[in-house]
Amino acid sequence: MISFQDVSINFGTQDVLKNVSFKINKGERCGILGPNGAGKSTIFNLISGETTPERGSVLFEGSKPAIGHLHQQLNKWSEEDTLLSYTLRASKRLKELDRRMHAIEKELPDLPVDSQERNQALSKLGNLQTEFEHLGGYDIEARVKEALCGLGFHPDKLEHPFSEFSGGWKMRAEMVRTLVAHPDLLMLDEPSNYLDLPAVEWMQHFLREYQGTLLIISHDRYLLRTLTNITIEVDGRTVTRYNGGYDFYLKERVQRYDTLVAAKRNQDRLRDQMQRFIDTFRYTPTKAPQVQSRIKMIEKMEEIVVPRQASSAGKIRLPDFHHCGTTALTVKNAGFSYDGENWIFRDVSFEIGRGEHVALVGFNGMGKTTLARLFAGTRAPTEGEVILGHKVIPGYVSQEISETIPPERSLVNVVRLEDASLTEASARTLLGAFGFSGDDAFKAVGVLSGGEKIRLAFARIYAAKPNMLVLDEPTTHLDINGRRALEEELVKYEGTVIIVSHDVEFVRAVAENIIEVADNVVRKFPGGYDDFRERQNKEKKDLPKTVGSDASKNVSSDPKYDTSDSSQTLSKKEQRKQRALEREKVKPLMNSLKRRVTAAEERIETLESEQAQLVGKLAADDEVKPDFASINRRLSEIQKELDTVNTLWEQAASELAFLEAE
Repeated sequence: MISFQDVSINFGTQDVLKNVSFKINKGERCGILGPNGAGKSTIFNLISGETTPERGSVLFEGSKPAIGHLHQQLNKWSEEDTLLSYTLRASKRLKELDRRMHAIEKELPDLPVDSQERNQALSKLGNLQTEFEHLGGYDIEARVKEALCGLGFHPDKLEHPFSEFSGGWKMRAEMVRTLVAHPDLLMLDEPSNYLDLPAVEWMQHFLREYQGTLLIISHDRYLLRTLTNITIEVDGRTVTRYNGGYDFYLKERVQRYDTLVAAKRNQDRLRDQMQRFIDTFRYTPTKAPQVQSRIKMIEKMEEIVVPRQASSAGKIRLPDFHHCGTTALTVKNAGFSYDGENWIFRDVSFEIGRGEHVALVGFNGMGKTTLARLFAGTRAPTEGEVILGHKVIPGYVSQEISETIPPERSLVNVVRLEDASLTEASARTLLGAFGFSGDDAFKAVGVLSGGEKIRLAFARIYAAKPNMLVLDEPTTHLDINGRRALEEELVKYEGTVIIVSHDVEFVRAVAENIIEVADNVVRKFPGGYDDFRERQNKEKKDLPKTVGSDASKNVSSDPKYDTSDSSQTLSKKEQRKQRALEREKVKPLMNSLKRRVTAAEERIETLESEQAQLVGKLAADDEVKPDFASINRRLSEIQKELDTVNTLWEQAASELAFLEAE
């Protein structure tokens, strides 16, 4: 489907990709892995045509596929856009098809019955309707609403202005636009960055059903393990294709790395030998041919590159555990509100024991970060108490690093402020253990990358020596190796750990108990994440089947999707008025359906008439024999078109009958 042939690209003096060749076949589900800055997003931009290579080419077999590309930047929107209207503009092709269908439907009444012009228009309309249906045009609004709610948007906010949502929520809407457009090729760049755990799981279920070619750049091992069957590693200016998913890649990469290290060692030894010969005999006339031969051999040597990701691990360490009381944290009737009227949560009570590892789970905006701040002591509850246990010292890694570490402060000062006994030399030694060597210690915090800031946050914790860690999204800026390194440290850590994370694998490995933060409800569950999900599913199954309980339908205040039995509370006059309003809302749709039914019936009649005439010609006992080949070919074409038009007629007629019965 897509072929990279000797592709090279650089930004300034830095080579990003050099002589890269690999293929992506139709229908494959590829995980794109590699360190930050290795060129993963560049590969996406080369495929979409947003970037062109300096050398080589990116080729498509056959016609270029329809591409859905989730960037890390938003598309443009207008001030009039609501959340729903913005996300409904998912496919330019659907919009164009809808415009052309309406144009033909508008022309049909003025065209003579049984005329060639009318028959051609009906045939064209049928083809457009078939494509529109194939792209999901007839149910796109329902799918968009379901997707928005699946990613955590409240049904009541679908008609709110798009501009009022935060950047993270806007990115979720951008994801919906990309997912529901039914592209042939779907490219997702770090799709879980702005999601919480429930939304990550919803997206994973959605993508499992996707039938096209999937390319996903991600550090999320849960998504890679469950969604991909091919792995493409981008590292050291090279691209390596592994014919298997994430776990297959982990095993094969070790073997390949060992082979590359051995090959590079041999190559370096050979190059050194030849260079010594050149340096020794460069000015000896009798050795000139041999010298020139070795110079050419060195020039032709293809450099063996050992991937950095395979050879480097994240540098994160945790302090030794210092003893404290048996109860690390007690929450008594706690509540929090920013304005004293709208409560994020109230009447929350539970305990966290010494050494307990807990994950806060729930949709964004429910109060996980607020609760973490209460635990860390950076905020006080509006009511109730949050009490630290005897000799408990909290260490807090905030989702926004600037919340706890001023951006203008130098790295060496950050760690010395946590431990006054540290000299400058010992502070630099500590920073070196976290990957900050030499003069890096005197950098300002504000110039660090996301991953470097996370490492600094843990260096600060190491200096402060806490025994209760409160970590809010600590994996966001870490690559896979960094996540695994932190995960391994936390699993063996003897102190108390409270985490907020959207990384399913990370939560599974670290958390022994779960605190669910839902809409005005905070509950603690014993057991890990899988136990919690199993208990959640059981609770859903045990719920009584009441009117309006179908979450897949309860996605909008639109009467078409409202399943609540609110009509019983209305007077008869109000009920009649409401039904009239509902009929008025669906009237344009009914008119369109009526036109589609009429057009389909007329086309069916025309095709059946032509079919009967051709069959008659085949059966006629005339002296002049008919052209059997062309007649049979035309009969085959007619039958195929009849099948399509009959299907369209049945769908339109059924939907019309349903609306008329309402």
